Amino acid sequence: MIGTAVLVALATLAVGLGLALLLRRLPTVRLQLAALAVLAVTLPLGAVLLSGWVMFHMGDDKNILAVMALSALTAIVAALLVARSIADAIDRVRDASVELAGGDLTSRAPETGPQEVAQLAASFNEMGASLARLFDTRRELVAWASHDLRTPLANMQAMLEALEDDLAAPAEYVPALREQVGILSQLVDDLFELARIDAGALTLELRELPIEPVVSSSLRGVEAEARLRNVTLAANVDARVRARFAPDKVERVLMNLLTNALRHTPTDGSVAVRVEPSAGEVCVLVEDTGEGLDAEAQARMFERFWRGDRSRSSRGAGLGLAIARGLVEAHGGRIWAEDREGGGARVCFTLPSS
Repeated sequence: MIGTAVLVALATLAVGLGLALLLRRLPTVRLQLAALAVLAVTLPLGAVLLSGWVMFHMGDDKNILAVMALSALTAIVAALLVARSIADAIDRVRDASVELAGGDLTSRAPETGPQEVAQLAASFNEMGASLARLFDTRRELVAWASHDLRTPLANMQAMLEALEDDLAAPAEYVPALREQVGILSQLVDDLFELARIDAGALTLELRELPIEPVVSSSLRGVEAEARLRNVTLAANVDARVRARFAPDKVERVLMNLLTNALRHTPTDGSVAVRVEPSAGEVCVLVEDTGEGLDAEAQARMFERFWRGDRSRSSRGAGLGLAIARGLVEAHGGRIWAEDREGGGARVCFTLPSS
């Protein structure tokens, strides 16, 4: 009879441990805890029933206590196994966060364990990747800003030394000095504009206006350069199309896009602006007949300081398209680039129409 009682107790223990292992496979913490609660209720209940059976057949209080003790021990072990599984998953995320806080931007947490912990790890990893990109962007910003500031400053220093040594007449270098000052001023203005965009300090006064005058003004702004490069400018804009926008900011967006299009359009090519109204928004398209866009350019051309063709983009600091994106998004619009059918590139952005 004692052997039977031992077998019953061991069977209860085995069933409890088996169920505890199964609990760890449940996908969420909520399910694990709910199943553990059910196990904590049903296992002692089963132990009571088994104890009654043992009592009826054996009449031995010691055997009854043994079965009940093993059943309770099984519930405790099951609870510890589930708790350990959850704690281990959380500890892995904690360890990764400690490494990230210590400066290791490559630290990532294993996306394993219960669903909630896996989602937490995935969010943590996304945050880590964002921080890494942010630090990379900051390093690029410092490097490119230093480079683009150093070049005009070095030119100005050389010209001033030449003037001091009477190697050149002031009238010879004054126009060049003025040009270098203009380059520096434009770079500082661009950096200031980006800082305002990043800080959310850019305030726009949106008005419902026709967009055709802004397009015409922007085309006039690049007309001299287009004529110099023998590039044809064209516009296809319905004067009745209206949108909600800040005219000076949208004109700056268009000027940046047109300047970039001209820079990548060969002689005897063409650049065109089209405006297409749709439900709830107006789409503005700047198209050129240049070499088109590769996959990297489509993905990165709106990043600050990125230059797809350094030799032909050396006149700018690589901030124009980044500023254009910031200004468009400040309007609540979208901006993207794509290849144009028949060759060339197309940059599109949207503005709210009401």
